[in-house]
Amino acid sequence: MPVRAFLFDFDGLILDTELASRAGWELLYREHGHELPADLWATLVGTTHAPWDPMAHLEELVGEPLDRAALNDLRSAHEIALIEAEELRPGIEEYLAAARRLGLKRAIVSSSTQRWVDRHLQRLEEAVGWDAICTADGDPARVKPSPALYLEALERLGVPALDAVAFEDSPNGVLAAKAAGVFCVAIPNEVTRDLGLEETGADLAVDSLADLPPDQLLRRISEG
Repeated sequence: MPVRAFLFDFDGLILDTELASRAGWELLYREHGHELPADLWATLVGTTHAPWDPMAHLEELVGEPLDRAALNDLRSAHEIALIEAEELRPGIEEYLAAARRLGLKRAIVSSSTQRWVDRHLQRLEEAVGWDAICTADGDPARVKPSPALYLEALERLGVPALDAVAFEDSPNGVLAAKAAGVFCVAIPNEVTRDLGLEETGADLAVDSLADLPPDQLLRRISEG
């Protein structure tokens, strides 16, 4: 299998935004005397469209309508403050450097918005060098676990699925990559560590990309 492209998820994979996102909702729930239900929150990880609405659920628990705009502003400010303290997750810098060294194409495949991804790439000084950035931008037909974004990325790169490797941190992401026919490496974060990534069909699961140097991964793939 000649690897020609690395396809990276963004939230929770390149940058640990997942922990901050959960912390924002935990803040709102605790301010109202409740705990964010972990099992329901898990359905939202790696996607932007799920049947569970945390704000509606909080209103049900409280028993009355809430000032959603004010609470979302509070939540967002808390999340952003946490996210802006984050750096690239372990191993990501080495994989980006390996792609440059080996002439591999690089893409971001994210259920978030282009604006969100661009904002953080600029802060991290990693905005240059991507061959494609494919985002859902609020379109429910494109968000993971749909393979739409992966199929778009492959088309834009001009690379067949068998020649690409995807890196994902969530069950929804793994399902999307595998549905597109892409070899997928699952790397959990603190939020997704207990969500059963190994059971979603990932080809390989590691605790951290820092534990799997790029050359070792490529050699492992080439040897089948």
